[in-house]
Amino acid sequence: MAAEIDGFFRDDLREKILTSKLLVVGAGGIGCEVLKNLVMCGFKNIEIIDLDTIDVSNLNRQFLFHKEHVGKSKAMVARETALKFNPNVEIKAYHDSIFNTDYGVSFFQRFTMVLNALDNRAARNHVNRMCLNAKIPLIESGTAGYNGQVELIERGVTQCYECTPKAAQKTFPGCTIRNTPSEPVHCIVWAKHLFNQLFGEDNADEDVSPDTADPEAAGDAGKDAMEVDSNEKGNIERVSTKQWAQNCDYMPEKLFNKFFSDDINYLLSMSNLWKTRTPPKPMRYGEHDVISEVEDVSSTTGVMRDQKIWTVGECQKVFAESISNLKEQASKLKEDDHLVWDKDDKDAMDFVAACANIRSMIFSIPQKSRFDIKSMAGNIIPAIATTNAITSGFVVLHAFKVLEKKFEQCQSVYIRSQVNARNQIFVPEKIITPPNPNCYVCAAKPELILKVDTDVITVREFRDDILIKEMNMVNPDVMIDGKGIIVISSEEGETECNEEKLLKEMQIVDGCILKAEDFFQNYELTITIVHKKAEREDAKFEIIADKNILKTAESVEELKKQKTAEAASQSQEPGPSGLNGSSSNGGESSKNVAYESDEDDLVLVEETPASAEKRKHIDEDESPSCKRVKIDESEKPATLNDEDDDLICIDDD
Repeated sequence: MAAEIDGFFRDDLREKILTSKLLVVGAGGIGCEVLKNLVMCGFKNIEIIDLDTIDVSNLNRQFLFHKEHVGKSKAMVARETALKFNPNVEIKAYHDSIFNTDYGVSFFQRFTMVLNALDNRAARNHVNRMCLNAKIPLIESGTAGYNGQVELIERGVTQCYECTPKAAQKTFPGCTIRNTPSEPVHCIVWAKHLFNQLFGEDNADEDVSPDTADPEAAGDAGKDAMEVDSNEKGNIERVSTKQWAQNCDYMPEKLFNKFFSDDINYLLSMSNLWKTRTPPKPMRYGEHDVISEVEDVSSTTGVMRDQKIWTVGECQKVFAESISNLKEQASKLKEDDHLVWDKDDKDAMDFVAACANIRSMIFSIPQKSRFDIKSMAGNIIPAIATTNAITSGFVVLHAFKVLEKKFEQCQSVYIRSQVNARNQIFVPEKIITPPNPNCYVCAAKPELILKVDTDVITVREFRDDILIKEMNMVNPDVMIDGKGIIVISSEEGETECNEEKLLKEMQIVDGCILKAEDFFQNYELTITIVHKKAEREDAKFEIIADKNILKTAESVEELKKQKTAEAASQSQEPGPSGLNGSSSNGGESSKNVAYESDEDDLVLVEETPASAEKRKHIDEDESPSCKRVKIDESEKPATLNDEDDDLICIDDD
């Protein structure tokens, strides 16, 4: 192969290509194209890792895979097919998760660089941290439809993947989902929650029963009656929705009448909700159509089944059959295990489509086809093969520059669906975007301020909702600085006794400094605790990445008054209201019920009018109710971008 590339590359670059060792993370749409480009350009030592298996829906753009490969490991098949392009290349494939502890910092240090072709933000955050700590260049890429992006991440030279805070994902108030849906997506989210309540992991935030705490329903007789009844019978044994369903043997008629008749009748008793809305119409099993006489839509395959809008009877029939099939799936699981909703699982998707449409009918909301519901439930649009190919080409061009240490030439590149004002479809940034000095991941001494209600947050919530979901740690250890008190340990069972304790009970109070470490990521973080009473149930904590903007509301107001007085005394126009950190705190973003994707691989890119295009990420990851990282409004990027591949998630958001 060395002889074959002699005429294409300069001698010094050719030597670097032949002696480099690359890791490709992800073998989907971009990953396939990147791997093909690498072997065709003469890279001789490549390793590729991907946990996923090949699905039929991958075949229209992941060209290394064919029909006979469905169900097989993407990484393994990609290796086999790529070797046909160039059998002289050494390719090692891992059918595994990049989060596996076998792939620590020392694993990443074996490579010259890492090329990301991932389909979720959690993995991107993780690889970002591993490469930063291993001091290995990372080339990040992603596509969404006809748009794409490629950027270099090099510690101390460019911003890292987490330098720019991500915007909150699309959310809906829980009372809207449970009580007053008005759009198809509300019914789809409710249906996904119902799946989890019946077959999935228990989650109190995904309750599908009427929300008696809805402020709009305050004072309703029905609501009050229920509360009185609950108080009088407070000693009765209550069971979960899943346990109740198991007790009645998942009988479709009982489940249907409970969720679509009894619960709806109770909602109707909350009369305040329907003063300005069309009230829902309860539906009982078999009431509108004789199910036995309905076309067997479940046996229909192909486009017709997915594209048509099912009748009430068809929805009921699919509901009953999917319940039966899911019950059988669940019976084969180990004890305490549960099903996980997957848009590509026929029964799971049928269940959500049927339930969403039945609920839509009840609330006089337009129904959707199974195809449309699948797109909305997965929050996906098809990826474009040509965009993947173009993006992967830029990935390898960046790789050449990295090999030659020409980092200053590795500006981020954006692929557009239409030409911009400068008649460009491929739009490079004019400069390299430097690291954010306040980034709590790549700064020399990562630190942040956590405003949290220490009176209500437990150690378990602090670990799961804040450290893992919000701060993207994998196996955190936490100690109170100066006291040596171990609050959280990554060693199994070592601090289990602390999990249900409130932070204040562990001496984590206002002014406390915590040292958080993740040995797997080789990541350390200093957290300063500021106690702040939670004003809302869904806003128990707030992360501030820039310690310099920690000021009380009173001091901020005082500074604003002082500055205004100075301006007036000098007969000048007053400055911006966001003086000295006021607007730098940004707006509050609270999360209620998130409309999420299980494929949050999205890049949405738009060109900024400024000379350098910056980025603003869209958050797909499931995360707790909180306020977001505060961003200076004057510095908010005018672009949206984020991820890649396979089926791309969008946030319309």
